[in-house]
Amino acid sequence: MKKLIGIGSAIFFLCSMSAVAAQQHPAARPAPQRQSRPQARSVPQVGHGYVPARGPRPTPRPVTPARQPQSNQRPNYSDRAGHPAAPHVHPGTDTWVGRGPSPHYHLSHPWEHGHFPGEIGRSYVYRLVGGGPSRFQFGAYFWSVAPYDVDYCSDWLWDSDDIVLYLDPDNPGWYLAYNVRLGTYVHVLYLGPA
Repeated sequence: MKKLIGIGSAIFFLCSMSAVAAQQHPAARPAPQRQSRPQARSVPQVGHGYVPARGPRPTPRPVTPARQPQSNQRPNYSDRAGHPAAPHVHPGTDTWVGRGPSPHYHLSHPWEHGHFPGEIGRSYVYRLVGGGPSRFQFGAYFWSVAPYDVDYCSDWLWDSDDIVLYLDPDNPGWYLAYNVRLGTYVHVLYLGPA
């Protein structure tokens, strides 16, 4: 029994001495394991199936487009090479380019047709099933693109594109319809059920 107590005491003494030595000499401690960085995924320029994780945050002041329009031309929101001239979202950072409060989206009666009863946000992708900018449909609901934004959706496929809806925090009564294929978005007005 004395031998067992002696061996246990020796092991305890050795362990405590190495712990004290490690505290006194930090360089003697093993280096912490470095976590390998995840490989950077190739994020598409704009569109190509990317869906923003969240909608835009309220804008504290009006946003000025990257290039000022000449006379009656629409603003050009192409802020980088390869980016569309239409309002769009930067993949990876979810930066909403070309939005903010605007008199072009003023409604005398916001929510005139009620609030959209369906789901909005990244988890809910809707497929367009027909129509055009003035009146289009997905599911059992009708919508209309803001007159000011019609030029920005001229390349949408109204019978097959996937869109995701987000609430516009700056312009009451409007939603933002984000085109998953193109990475662009327009202001849309809910018109009610089919």
